[in-house]
Amino acid sequence: MYPHERSLVEKYPADEFAIVGVNSESTVEAAQEAIKKNNLTWMNFYDGGTNGPISTRWNVSGWPTIYLIDAQGIIRYKDVRGEDMDKAIEELVAELRTEKQKAETK
Repeated sequence: MYPHERSLVEKYPADEFAIVGVNSESTVEAAQEAIKKNNLTWMNFYDGGTNGPISTRWNVSGWPTIYLIDAQGIIRYKDVRGEDMDKAIEELVAELRTEKQKAETK
């Protein structure tokens, strides 16, 4: 799973795309070890286990759960993977670029 995410981080500029991980390991130490073992370079939060506040509030019932959130903070896609994920990200980045261009011409 992580090679695909790494390729996305490399493909898009940081002001257009970011990954935020929410780790649901049973302990902080286990979460830190998983981050280190998998060489995760993006921001990660520890949620305190599978029943943590983030998992509970976001209705996460399986791992990994993937949310694509737009520039306004609105969840636009849930659990898209592979080509569908790539298409969804391309769509959201294109929308963001269009909005930036509109703002620059004002």
